[in-house]
Amino acid sequence: MHKKKLVVLTGAGISAESGIKTFRDSGGLWEGHDVMEVASPEGWRRNQDLVQEFYNLRRKQMYECQPNLAHRILAELEEHYEVQIITQNVDDLHERAGSSQVLHLHGELRKAQSSLDPKLVYDLDHWEIKKGDKCAKGSQLRPHVVWFGEPVPKMLDAIELAQQADIFVIVGTSLEVYPAASLVSYVPDQAEIFVVDPNIPSSKLHHRAKHLVLPATQGLENLKKILLKP
Repeated sequence: MHKKKLVVLTGAGISAESGIKTFRDSGGLWEGHDVMEVASPEGWRRNQDLVQEFYNLRRKQMYECQPNLAHRILAELEEHYEVQIITQNVDDLHERAGSSQVLHLHGELRKAQSSLDPKLVYDLDHWEIKKGDKCAKGSQLRPHVVWFGEPVPKMLDAIELAQQADIFVIVGTSLEVYPAASLVSYVPDQAEIFVVDPNIPSSKLHHRAKHLVLPATQGLENLKKILLKP
């Protein structure tokens, strides 16, 4: 039997319950830093040491955190659906929970990239990128993260996935980060849309969306019952 395609857009809210800190909750400050200091090409040019240290600590924290029930439910749903996750998160909790199809829109903490050629990307097996760690072309490695003002190279792939959805689910994102927030506009007319998030104002919601006003773990427990009901 052909499985229906379940496309899930996830944001910081799904990882928050694993203890991963989100920066949008703290007035644009992230661990006491202005976001543009640590998440923009200008910040990198101004102070590479600060940016590296910031992401090294994010990476270290990620390895200390574990996937939560929400991540595990999405992995379990692969038994019943063709599940494709599009995540705005740079952590690897979806993969560690067992999800097999994960598209990272904003890059991955587990990887480093060349500061000269963004196509040169390397897997990391440790939490630290050090000064002097270089790419094949001899330039300093930087975090493999899409910063403010940089293009989102995987966006076209994500649009294509949204266009194929039978069911489209949004979990733990305030739909304020563009272009990711626009993905719902590509979902086919006949597809069902669910939103799991306690904080999205109804004005932001797609007119067809069913809204579960709950944190990710509780919301996905409820959604699983809806999706699997005989």
